[in-house]
Amino acid sequence: MKKISILATLTLVAQLAIAQIKLPQASPGATVIQTVGTTDLTITYSRPSLKGRAALGAQTPLAPFGQLWRTGANGATNFKTTTDVMVQGQKLPAGTYSVFTIPNQSDWTLIFNKNPTASAEEGIPNGYKKEEDAVRVQIKAEKVSRPRETFTIDISDLTDSTANLNFYWADTRATANLKVDVMANAQANIEKAVADKPEDAGILQAAANWNLSKNRNLDQALAWADKSIGLKETYSNLWIKAQILSKMGKVAEALPLAQKALVVGEASNDPVFRFYKEGIQKGVADYQALIPVDTKVLKGKKKKA
Repeated sequence: MKKISILATLTLVAQLAIAQIKLPQASPGATVIQTVGTTDLTITYSRPSLKGRAALGAQTPLAPFGQLWRTGANGATNFKTTTDVMVQGQKLPAGTYSVFTIPNQSDWTLIFNKNPTASAEEGIPNGYKKEEDAVRVQIKAEKVSRPRETFTIDISDLTDSTANLNFYWADTRATANLKVDVMANAQANIEKAVADKPEDAGILQAAANWNLSKNRNLDQALAWADKSIGLKETYSNLWIKAQILSKMGKVAEALPLAQKALVVGEASNDPVFRFYKEGIQKGVADYQALIPVDTKVLKGKKKKA
């Protein structure tokens, strides 16, 4: 009995030692990390290779048509999004999901399942369950000129609010369109930052500048700029307030603030000021040109002369 116990212990130790050794894998792991606007997307999957085998066909050994595929190898392929994202026009809430597909000749069914560790086998513990799907959409599949020996997922064609999620396998690419509400996400991030640090002059200035740059919520931007100046007056928050007032049509109030921003900037010894100086000077000149000349004052001065 003692010999059996010692043997079991030695076997366990050997298994643990092997687990700690990094060895080549038949389907190595990969991670894709991409930011779209203010949304961080992370895809974790394993990459099988063809190795002379056929894929994507009626009776192929790899990802046969019409059958649920785990969209990779080894464990579940995971897709994590830090904000809500639209997939082919359907809303996928922020979270982590397992990714499954059902490949076909001209289109694939793309599935995001709420169980991030689900197996592709159905009817077993922790197996795939359709009722746990968060999003199920059809995506276009097309032939590519350069076949892929190794299964690949990537994110391409980026803008501030859109991207393509691509699946490459053998001679096929299937693509899903992604879209995020970058404006709503950015505004939420700004308001959270201000709520978390309401006495931080830099955060208040950045928040005011964001609204200014998007020409939205100018009353809110003005309040943030005022508070930032009250906490710590700088040429940058003075200039931001001047621009906000100008956009609100209050050029006469904007002019002295822009002029003061120049004076404060010159005295600041901040090497960054030189990048702002020309813009502020132009702003001063523009505001001066917009302020109407008081004709009565001019007439009075003429008579006196």
